Amino acid sequence: MGNDGGSIPKRRELVKEAARPPTAAEIKQARAESQDHAWNHCPLSSKPLATPVVSDCAGALYNKDGVLEFLLAEEGSAEKVEGEKVLGGRVKGLKDVVEVKFDMDVEADKDKDRVAGAGRRERWVCPVTRVEMGPQAKAVYVVPCGHAFAGSVVREVEEKICVQCNGAYAENDVVPILPTLPADVARLALRARSLKEKGLTHALKKAPGGKKRKKTADASSADAKASTTSEEDNKTAAKPEKKERQADNGIKNASTAYLTKKVLEEQEERNKRRKLGQNDNVQSLFSKGNQKADLANSKDYMTRGFSIGGK
Repeated sequence: MGNDGGSIPKRRELVKEAARPPTAAEIKQARAESQDHAWNHCPLSSKPLATPVVSDCAGALYNKDGVLEFLLAEEGSAEKVEGEKVLGGRVKGLKDVVEVKFDMDVEADKDKDRVAGAGRRERWVCPVTRVEMGPQAKAVYVVPCGHAFAGSVVREVEEKICVQCNGAYAENDVVPILPTLPADVARLALRARSLKEKGLTHALKKAPGGKKRKKTADASSADAKASTTSEEDNKTAAKPEKKERQADNGIKNASTAYLTKKVLEEQEERNKRRKLGQNDNVQSLFSKGNQKADLANSKDYMTRGFSIGGK
């Protein structure tokens, strides 16, 4: 080929190292970097996290203004499309997020130049243990109040009452922040599914469409019940009316019955007298059964009274 002094490189000369799966140390390092970024940056706006901070049903953290910008963005815009990819359909409104109330270290707030995380100047600590909450320490928050604690504090408290606001909560309403364990991720997914079936959001509020449907169903059932009741009332009202009509047609008063009977008898007697008072001329106009006609009356006036003899 060529005789131009060039060379054709072979594959073993180009590929120095064969592809291999990442090691456990590399996976752990990549996960730690991802957790550190998620604890300090909003995935929607890529800005540092700053109070107020909200969380969805998966335990992810967002800036509240970033969520508002996503909700107010026009359908089909680049911000809306990118936000849908990040959220995965978990946030449709502010009812789908809970504002997480972190307790901040006062000393860190005084020192404005101090950075608690990569890009975040607020240092979040547990209000009970005063341990900094971040990628190295497991943290949870309680729904619906949103107070955040170290994971060990919630496990040690026997009564399901928030130590900050004394608000009661259920065991399933303790949400881990940015969970990494598969058991925690599966539990949060199951919780979100069960709340959706009950018509509730992550913040334990009524879903936007569930209340209206329920009102419509209640209104239709109430209308059907009212129509059934009105029909029954109409039937009940019709029965006494029918009885009243029967009472009007039937004569129950003794004096009225006597007068009516007397009038009927007089009318019948009058009819009899009218029939008897008819003369013979009038009666001759009517046929009397099967009587034969008189042949003499059938003769004309010229031959009446005379007889014609036979041959």
